[in-house]
Amino acid sequence: MDTRSEWVRNEISNNEECVVHRHQNQEMLFYQQVARGDVDAVRKNCQEHKFMDSVGVGKLSRDPLQNLKYHFVVGVAIIARLCIDNGMEMERSFRLSDFYIQKLDDIHNESEVEKLHDKMVTDYTWRMKVIHQSATYSRPVSECMNYIYAHLRDRITIEDLAEYTSNSTSYISRLFKEELDTSASDYIRHAKIDASKNLLRYSDYSLIDIANYFSFSSQSHFSQLFQKETGMTPKKYREKYYGTQWKGTEGDIMEYKDDEGQEN
Repeated sequence: MDTRSEWVRNEISNNEECVVHRHQNQEMLFYQQVARGDVDAVRKNCQEHKFMDSVGVGKLSRDPLQNLKYHFVVGVAIIARLCIDNGMEMERSFRLSDFYIQKLDDIHNESEVEKLHDKMVTDYTWRMKVIHQSATYSRPVSECMNYIYAHLRDRITIEDLAEYTSNSTSYISRLFKEELDTSASDYIRHAKIDASKNLLRYSDYSLIDIANYFSFSSQSHFSQLFQKETGMTPKKYREKYYGTQWKGTEGDIMEYKDDEGQEN
């Protein structure tokens, strides 16, 4: 049977079963709540298990689990783009989307898909709340932030940022001080240390591998900067937080809770 014939038969079946999709405004309202950083509204949506409400939702697969996964992918794709439109760095948003979609590979029941969905929308929402609470950044600074996040594995200099944004190094330095109250080099270091926390928590990479991964000059240099930033050595950080669960908070980065629910 060709595709057109299948489509006609599917249309007849849908009409006979009175299949009607819910109005898109309902879904878009929720997506906009995420993009606005409306934590209370998104939390309420999750508590009411709206993601599992199948009334008026398209049937994307005959398999219930696969159908839910497809809806997850559609949702995170829309959310990622709306968050970019509302101020999130493009590379950060897309990488976050990729991360959650890849997590679906390890899920084999519908309730776990819902849990991952709730984590995903909560994560995006907290991040967007922080963005909206922060001062509006100029275009050069936003471009620098996106560049830094996209090149965390490289050695990044202020000259790189100036060249990327077609500005002078002195101008970029002044903008970072004025808008972020920090130097470009400190911002780069913080971003690298922040990213290294994830590898310490969720990977078995050695400290030297992590230092090399983010282009620190040496393991000792990495350890020194990490301790200055966090108050503990990378080894101690891994011992304390390895494998613990995360929960979105109002910080610019993700804060975490251990299995007993104690904030770290």
